[in-house]
Amino acid sequence: MTLAVRYTAARTLDTAPAVTVEPGPGEVLLAPAYVGICGTDLHIFHGDMDARVSVPAVLGHEMSGRVLKVGAGVTDWRAGDAVTVMPLHWDGTCPACLAGHQHICRQLDFIGIDSPGAMQQRWTVPADTLVRLPQSLALDRAALVEPTAVAVHDVGRAGVRAGERVVVVGGGPVGVLIALVARAAGAEVRVVELSAHRRKLAEELGLTTWDPAAGDVVEAVQEWSGGAGAEVAFEVSGAAGGVETAVEVLGARGRLCLVAIHSRPREVNLHRFFWRELTLVGARLYDRADFERAVELVADGTVPAERLISRVVPLAEAPAAFAALEGGGDVMKILLDCTDGTEGAAA
Repeated sequence: MTLAVRYTAARTLDTAPAVTVEPGPGEVLLAPAYVGICGTDLHIFHGDMDARVSVPAVLGHEMSGRVLKVGAGVTDWRAGDAVTVMPLHWDGTCPACLAGHQHICRQLDFIGIDSPGAMQQRWTVPADTLVRLPQSLALDRAALVEPTAVAVHDVGRAGVRAGERVVVVGGGPVGVLIALVARAAGAEVRVVELSAHRRKLAEELGLTTWDPAAGDVVEAVQEWSGGAGAEVAFEVSGAAGGVETAVEVLGARGRLCLVAIHSRPREVNLHRFFWRELTLVGARLYDRADFERAVELVADGTVPAERLISRVVPLAEAPAAFAALEGGGDVMKILLDCTDGTEGAAA
């Protein structure tokens, strides 16, 4: 019997038999290997997205796995292929799609939120969502391709250039990934993070961090930049204080990239935007080029995915894993192992 983890009510998950849907035309049946738990999954778990998800809901969109079976008309994939999924399905007809921005389609199906996700041992998805993985890439590491694609998209939206000073406010998984991708683009990077555990991990990856509780971050940026301020800031904390910091550290014509999901409106110092001619850009999701670049960065070790994985637990232990992440502490990324013992981590 194959299993699925389902969200049934606020802070409530259960395990149930996975419903295997045979792949129809243009579809592929996958055996997920590893699935990461992300911040959006936690938002759902808290009940914050009940108006959007259909209960019971199978969550999960950060994944790696293998093809089991292909449906009619699928010619590019075969059983055994190692893959990840770009979990977006768009209508192709709305104004955003017609303008080439399918990832922000007005009718976007974000797979794992709006439709069943990867926290199950059998998963059927459209074949055009698959992204090929190198045979040499371990599948546990490959589960971090999706959040790395987020970081690639964010750095691209902010227009980060070599030599620029970049401040990342929030040193969780996505914040650290943004810092790594920005560094790979040639930027000088600082990560602002309250958690000592997360700061330590970032520093072990060669990143410089600041503890906002230990000193004035704005003053630190002024000293670092010779009074010029940072060219780019990323708000990844989701906190009101993080927004304020991200705005205040920017120099003339600096760019603020908003990454975090803010569940309520925030006060923003618009006078600072006027006075310094700042730019605010939103960054949501990714496109296929971002995903393919993310595969490269994880595969070549630019993004040391294994260092971000705090633990790997069996799929059936998902409720405890969600509780551990909710409680904070010394946790960065937890992966759910969806295999039945016959699929190794290595491809």
